[in-house]
Amino acid sequence: MTDPGRANPPSVAGGFAPFALPIFRLIWTAALASNIGSWMQSVGAQWLLVEGGSSPFTVSLLQTAAAAPVLMFAIPAGVLGEFLNRRRILIYSQTVQLAAVCVLTFLTWEGSTTPGILLATTFVLGVCSAIQLPAFAALIPDIVPATMIRDAASLSSINVNIARAIGPAVAGVIVAKFGVAAVFLVNGLSFVLFLGVLVFWRTYDPPHPRPEPFLDATRAGLRYAAHSGIVRSTLIRLAVFLVPANAMWALLPVIAKSSLGLDAGGYGLLLGALGAGSIIGAIVLPRLRARLGTNAVVLGSCVIYGAALIALVLSPWLWVTVLVLVGGGLGWLGVIATTNGSIQAFLPEWVRTRGLSLYQSVLYGGSALGAALAGALAAILSPTIVVVGAGAAVLLVGVTLAFRPLPSTQGIGRGVVSIPGVVDASEGADDDRQVLVMIRYRVAASDRDAFETLMRKVEQSRHRTGARRWELYTDRDDPGVVVEVYSVGSWREHVSQHEARATEYDSQLLTRAYGFSTPAPMAQHFLAVWPVRGGRVGSSSRNG
Repeated sequence: MTDPGRANPPSVAGGFAPFALPIFRLIWTAALASNIGSWMQSVGAQWLLVEGGSSPFTVSLLQTAAAAPVLMFAIPAGVLGEFLNRRRILIYSQTVQLAAVCVLTFLTWEGSTTPGILLATTFVLGVCSAIQLPAFAALIPDIVPATMIRDAASLSSINVNIARAIGPAVAGVIVAKFGVAAVFLVNGLSFVLFLGVLVFWRTYDPPHPRPEPFLDATRAGLRYAAHSGIVRSTLIRLAVFLVPANAMWALLPVIAKSSLGLDAGGYGLLLGALGAGSIIGAIVLPRLRARLGTNAVVLGSCVIYGAALIALVLSPWLWVTVLVLVGGGLGWLGVIATTNGSIQAFLPEWVRTRGLSLYQSVLYGGSALGAALAGALAAILSPTIVVVGAGAAVLLVGVTLAFRPLPSTQGIGRGVVSIPGVVDASEGADDDRQVLVMIRYRVAASDRDAFETLMRKVEQSRHRTGARRWELYTDRDDPGVVVEVYSVGSWREHVSQHEARATEYDSQLLTRAYGFSTPAPMAQHFLAVWPVRGGRVGSSSRNG
């Protein structure tokens, strides 16, 4: 980046250090305005359906309409965000959202908005969000130093939750005084503000990654996540939390009106309490994370949020409900911001946007599934029973973390480095034929068990960096010889495997593996003569 503050930022304490960077402050503030507008939009849309007598299931479909597009389009969007100019992606998506909100504002002002129109518009806004979210998340490491990535990612999550403290309360007042159309209009103005910042931000210097075919890049991102135990475990735990946790967001408007007898302003107060809890979390979570670690923070946050869900429907007084929701906001932020920061800091640069698109898919897909499930069960049972059951499920998630904690990332080098190997990057750089790599080791019998144990980790490393198949063989006539065999989609991808995809941790694994061999390992590279069809592959050889 050309912004000088990125290289030598002024000193700012704790988890707020990224605010020392002027460009981060500007982007963060513009995003906050847009998020406030989006939350106002959500409150206005929900209240429009509730006032119109829509069923709890229809109201819950608003969350599904907003979240489902992320599940559908986030992974392709992650590929686009990896290789295209991220600032331009944001500009185009914000422009489309502005146009959609302008149309909805006009229709609502005229009294012509039906539930179908509202859900369709929400879906369009969700598609744009799906396209821009991975690009925006990956933009953060472009503008902050590596040491600040985790704090910057947490601040981005906090941004959304602070908007919950402001947007719903403002929306409630505007709905009560001016109607829902005015809320949609203010959301449109928030898009104008964010667009203005993006258009006049001229110092952005986009990354220049190695070009890859779209499908190959998509497969590479999915393959990385599938073979990264830390990413996989974190995303699974997040999904298990999100499905029951979203009962609160899906059914809160119904509880506010039917159980608490609140109007739009009262509903805004409840959402404001959730947002206030998030602001408290923004202050206390960085220190707690530094002192207790990621798993303890997520565990405690699950317990707080699960208890808040149960207390929400059992509370006899409004002031108690507000306090409960403050705790709920703290617990929600503790889980979402901590997992977001961990994922973003852990992902290597070459696959960060694609990895974040998977995170967004889990976040919004879990929200869509949880909201739809909560609405459907509430129609059969009752909102109270569903919320209590969801709270118990979230508490159970917290309990499981005590026995099976999230994996630690301590000591796992994430910087991208060149790994050992004889690969000529200039030769055959555009060769799309499949590559078969054979590496011959000679391992002493006394080292064999340790070598084979290490090669299990090497297998995952090869897959993360591009291998499609991997096997380990021993020589039938010479047991001291072990041959590692793996295939890669193209010579171009194999060069990337050596020069642009391996992390420090991957390099350390391979150095240890190569150290078991005396003499040094011998590699051979075979190129397919014909494309793979019907299982028949011809090959020619490259020795190295």
